[in-house]
Amino acid sequence: MSYVTGNGAAVQPIGLGTFQVEGDAVVAVVKEALKVGYRHVDTAAAYGNEEAVGAGLRASGMDRGDFFLTTKVWWTRLDDVEGSLNESLARLKTPYVDLLLIHWPNPAVPLKVTLDAMARVKRAGLARNIGISNFTIALMKEAVQLCPEPLLCNQIEVHPYLEQDRVIRAAKDLGLEVTAYSPIARGDIVHDPVIQGIADAHGRTTVQVALRYLIQQDLTVIPRTAKVERLAENLAIFDFALTDEDMATLHGLARPNSRKANPSWSPAWD
Repeated sequence: MSYVTGNGAAVQPIGLGTFQVEGDAVVAVVKEALKVGYRHVDTAAAYGNEEAVGAGLRASGMDRGDFFLTTKVWWTRLDDVEGSLNESLARLKTPYVDLLLIHWPNPAVPLKVTLDAMARVKRAGLARNIGISNFTIALMKEAVQLCPEPLLCNQIEVHPYLEQDRVIRAAKDLGLEVTAYSPIARGDIVHDPVIQGIADAHGRTTVQVALRYLIQQDLTVIPRTAKVERLAENLAIFDFALTDEDMATLHGLARPNSRKANPSWSPAWD
């Protein structure tokens, strides 16, 4: 497995997403994830599970320097990045996170104000890397121009039903990695007959095919699961490759109105 590198960071290309997983369930799945080989865990202040994620990380017995931990500042706290991060660190019981993201843009808070604060927490060692999430092409360009420190990535929704080519190309042109959340469209792809056909041809599951599709585009993926039995399956995507025909077929599944995350505060999507 090759790690994704950028701006001095090395990130496992598959991480554990923890959205909507809480309490004992997230403690168990985080602990097991590190046991079976995950080294990348993604959470957020808004998920309400940072305390449990931290408990799972500690229960694994793994040294803090041996895993990569991401959390995020909620869009209503972008004028108080330091306060939000300090609260997250207290809940996670860790002295730093490996990546701090702006969870969603907020036009009511000047982007420079937020990015200056993000740079400060990086320089203070509280966040080893900083980045953005749910940013459009225009906002990405503005963020890269304004931020006093390099940004690592833009975390966006990507799956076979949601075509994000322009955003992905723009991110890479700007030197940003792309992390794909909701990579299996919150389960919608599981019973897709086209994906099932490709999966059968490779002796894989539909989930593995969808994740591999994104990995072969040089994206990082963070599938969410609350089931410990799914962890090893999701991780087993590095010993096969999709053909060019497979990739084209999957790319052709994109369709309108396929976003799973489109709240009222979303930016005007590209």
